[in-house]
Amino acid sequence: MLLNEETLRSEEVYRGRIFRVEQVLVRLPNGQEGKRDVVRHPGAVAVIAWADPETILLVRQYRLAAGCELWEIPAGKLEAGEDPAACAARELMEETGYAPENLTELASFYTSPGFSSELLYLYEACGLRAAAGEKDADEFLEVRRVPWLTALDWLRRGEIRDAKTMIALLLAAQRKPA
Repeated sequence: MLLNEETLRSEEVYRGRIFRVEQVLVRLPNGQEGKRDVVRHPGAVAVIAWADPETILLVRQYRLAAGCELWEIPAGKLEAGEDPAACAARELMEETGYAPENLTELASFYTSPGFSSELLYLYEACGLRAAAGEKDADEFLEVRRVPWLTALDWLRRGEIRDAKTMIALLLAAQRKPA
């Protein structure tokens, strides 16, 4: 059974600083027409950064859409044509002041494919060294070294509610020797 939807017409209805929104008319697999609202996003990266074998770096920041402060791994938006690994190293330096000696891609995933094209590349960083990083002018965050077992406890207790951070912790838990 074919599940593809053919785009018949697309109209941009909003263009913002980070993403744009399109209303799309599609032909459904059964031949009928349907409408879709799609957020077109340039993609992003996120980094689970090991300060040492038992400690990761987390950042806490206020997220307007969520209406609260969230604990997250460092992350940021890809610039046009930017290599995801280079973006991951840049974002880690900007948000935490550390550069990675080793950077390994763990996964890539669509953050919310029901309405968004955002593809997020998830990296693991080791061998951190202090580096000069300049935060974005509109970015206010707290950086904290968090013991690995504490981070897992926060995840279990629902204190970490950011999806990319949850995925990163779960993947790292599978890779990390007991």
